[in-house]
Amino acid sequence: MIDRQTVFEILRLEHQGLSIRKISDTLCLSRKTVTKYLNDPNPKHQYAKRASKLDPYKKQIKQLLETDHKASAVVIKQRLQSLGYTGGITILKDYLRTVRPAPAKRIPYIRFESAPGEQMQIDWGHFGSLNYGATPRKLYALAVIECYSRMLYVEFTHSQKQQNLHQCLLNAFSFFGGSPKELVFDNMPTAVIERQGSLIRFNDSFLQFLTTFKIFPKACNVRAAHEKGKVERVIGYVRKNFWPLRTFSTLADVQAQLKHWLATVANVRVQQTTGERPKERFAKVTLRPLPPLLPDCRETKQLLVHKDFAVRFDGNCYTTPPWAIGRHITLKASQNNVSLYDRQKIIAIHNRCWQKHQRIELPAHKELVKKIQKKLWQDHQIALFASLAPQARAYLNALADAKQPIKKNVLRLLALKDEYGSSALIYAIEKAISHKAYGADYIENILYQEMTPQRSHPPVKLKDDSLNHIRLAEPCLADYDSLILKRRKGDD
Repeated sequence: MIDRQTVFEILRLEHQGLSIRKISDTLCLSRKTVTKYLNDPNPKHQYAKRASKLDPYKKQIKQLLETDHKASAVVIKQRLQSLGYTGGITILKDYLRTVRPAPAKRIPYIRFESAPGEQMQIDWGHFGSLNYGATPRKLYALAVIECYSRMLYVEFTHSQKQQNLHQCLLNAFSFFGGSPKELVFDNMPTAVIERQGSLIRFNDSFLQFLTTFKIFPKACNVRAAHEKGKVERVIGYVRKNFWPLRTFSTLADVQAQLKHWLATVANVRVQQTTGERPKERFAKVTLRPLPPLLPDCRETKQLLVHKDFAVRFDGNCYTTPPWAIGRHITLKASQNNVSLYDRQKIIAIHNRCWQKHQRIELPAHKELVKKIQKKLWQDHQIALFASLAPQARAYLNALADAKQPIKKNVLRLLALKDEYGSSALIYAIEKAISHKAYGADYIENILYQEMTPQRSHPPVKLKDDSLNHIRLAEPCLADYDSLILKRRKGDD
């Protein structure tokens, strides 16, 4: 290869009319070289392509990008290093630019900084959904950043309800060890109900929550996300550095992995703007101390305890002690637990189930039901009904399986026995069992349609009403017959 000055001389001499041979002799170049540069003064040089340290891992890079095409070079490098990659990040970034489009240019904004403990910014991010069996649950993350230190807290939830926002903020303040003077957020409905220019109507529940911590609320202008740019960058950082190439089984699993990532990556890295590690810079921050009595931010509902000794909440059934049947109790739900209260007294605590159409039952509740049923079977009226025939005992078991009130049904069935007779009642019970119709109403309907009431004289009514409800088991006449036969044989 010759320099540009020699190329210029070749062209100048050729312009003066010298032949290729004369130019060759004058410049001490071969005729082939002179001819080459006369034909193309700017030839493209061919360089031998050297092997790159990245070449053996391009297949893995392709697979990672198929999993998440937005995965950052930093995350991909971490995965490749576990496979033995020893190259740098520059060649990886250069290669990634060739296999995916470059990000759009960003609009410049004026940067501002806050004093230590002055301001925190919050924002929600949507991260797809998490499957619990056949039940998909949307997954959201609330990011909270202390603006001076860039110290970060993130919590994943399955809802953006008012109670979830409050609980996440409460957990964030506990994580930071205090609260800021100012909280910046966008115009989410859980914070801002109405806005006309600079006039803002805040959510009353949200204001009440912030008043507990003496925090001043500050809502960004509409379509001005840069006003909370620090937390906006955090959501993007979580998407690029934490989320890619991970698998999760439950909400608790997501939060456990996130907690480890915050402690080992996010809050100990050197932050690009400040040039310091957020954890070390946070040591200079003094926040307002938390109040001695923290608010209860759990989701609260008043629910009826049904006859299966359970309440319905979020698509599932949660059991209570059976004595609570028919009462209205208070349910308080967090991300992890469902607590049940009778007035102010807690009566049950369950692990929260995110899969729908499930029955969450405590073994103690089931055992208590068995004890109550055992005691119920010892009742005189129930024992009398069970002694009528095997069909009566089978019907009692069917009533229990159908969660029907046994004592109430038995009293009605005994009254029907007095009216129609034992044989008619047993016939009606057999027919009801064949049709899986469990309840005294069905028996009464069968008897009314197919049987005729017996003529009977009502018993004498006594002053003590409890004596009017005494029932005696019907004697077996066959026993008397056998006794008479024994006596006759003795006389003979």
